[in-house]
Amino acid sequence: MNNTHSKVVGYILWIFGFMGAHRFYYGRPISATIYFFTLGLFLIGWIVDLFLIPSMDREADSTFSSGSSSYTAAWVLLTFLGIFGLHRFYLGKWLTGILYLLTGGLFLLGVIYDYWTLNQQISEKNASLFS
Repeated sequence: MNNTHSKVVGYILWIFGFMGAHRFYYGRPISATIYFFTLGLFLIGWIVDLFLIPSMDREADSTFSSGSSSYTAAWVLLTFLGIFGLHRFYLGKWLTGILYLLTGGLFLLGVIYDYWTLNQQISEKNASLFS
């Protein structure tokens, strides 16, 4: 079975989930963005998610490809050092990593883009190792 995402990390991010962090991690960027702007659907959705994390984890595990690139490591790098492009260096995207480093995550727009697409980027990289 694929184990691409961690329930422990999901619950840690859930603590900040009223801002959508756990939903971004599990590959749900639309609802994560809604959570960000509504404080977790006025904290109601945030409380409900306490019980939904196991199913979000299972769905992410079945949706995204496992491989040598860790989803958790990439998400930690994006969250804390995204404006420096370290998550991009981690994924072997040196050119855009340098671009992020020199432009503050391409003026933060690149970081926002990566919040929406990081799971897919990692999945594609992991899948390409097998083709």
